[in-house]
Amino acid sequence: MPEIALGQLAEKLGARLLRGNPERRVGRLAGLMEAESGDLSFLANPAYQKFLAVTRAGAALVGPAISADASPAALLQVDNPDLAFAQAALLISPPPPPPPPGIHPAAVVSGQASLGRDVAIGAGAVVEDGAAIGDRTILFPQTYVGAGARLGEDCLLYPGVKIYHGVSVGSRCIFHAGAVVGSDGFGYAWTGKGYFKIPQVGTVAIEDEVEIGANACVDRARFGETRIGRGTKLDNLVQIAHNVKLGPCCAFAAQVGVAGSASIGAGVQMGGQAAAAGHINLGDGLTILGKSAASKSIPGREAGMGAEKLVWFGIPAKPMPEYLDEMRNLKALGRLRRMMKTLEARIRELENK
Repeated sequence: MPEIALGQLAEKLGARLLRGNPERRVGRLAGLMEAESGDLSFLANPAYQKFLAVTRAGAALVGPAISADASPAALLQVDNPDLAFAQAALLISPPPPPPPPGIHPAAVVSGQASLGRDVAIGAGAVVEDGAAIGDRTILFPQTYVGAGARLGEDCLLYPGVKIYHGVSVGSRCIFHAGAVVGSDGFGYAWTGKGYFKIPQVGTVAIEDEVEIGANACVDRARFGETRIGRGTKLDNLVQIAHNVKLGPCCAFAAQVGVAGSASIGAGVQMGGQAAAAGHINLGDGLTILGKSAASKSIPGREAGMGAEKLVWFGIPAKPMPEYLDEMRNLKALGRLRRMMKTLEARIRELENK
């Protein structure tokens, strides 16, 4: 693992070295409480500031509000410690080198497929007729690209990714192991005796710089398209149903589920196991917290909603101030019940007299 001098690190990150020797080197990343003298750590959440005073880290990235005497560690001051720590990770712990361009002898690539420059295709990968793979895109072993599917430039498909027929993927997209894009939407008609499968004849369009986590699924549309907006990030085990429209720069944590034909605005965040009902609209900038269910359309920034109306929680989801008010009322119910019993007993006593 490469080491880097603090002075060089500060220069590359645009940081200010508050204290410490610029020649001192760090070569590992660690949390504040786990770090040792050769490690780089960071403080992004003020709740952990108490750990900064006792950390054994050699250096720590901190925000502009932290003073030089806040820690025994060398301190590098940046505007965004979380982002700077991520950038430092690429310098201190770079990812493994990509596989070299070329087609593995054990891959199956149709002669009718179109491959760009410097494409890498691993063992057991399959590329069907009419598929197009953009320049420098990497297909790890056991990936599948269906007939007529199109992948842009600089995409990365980890082992076991399946891109179904006719799907369109932009450039610089990342798909983690087991992700499936373009599987049939969940559509059936009841015949009175059983379910008749409704053909899913649409497609999926993935815009640039989308990342899809392991074993996440994006279903093809019943007709038209399911669309994932530019820069959107989907965590592991996320389910996006048919004909859903996701705006740019959304971020959905693990096991989020979005039902068919829902329309999600720009910059929407959904916590783990949160859900959105079908055929609803979620506006720009909304946050649906974990284990919440959005069962109706919710306007966002595009409708002029203030910050207090952008964070929703509960089942069904409510604005956070409303939810907290309800919880305070529920917490008071026990006390109110005891008070009522006392008053009822006092009334009976007075009536008997």
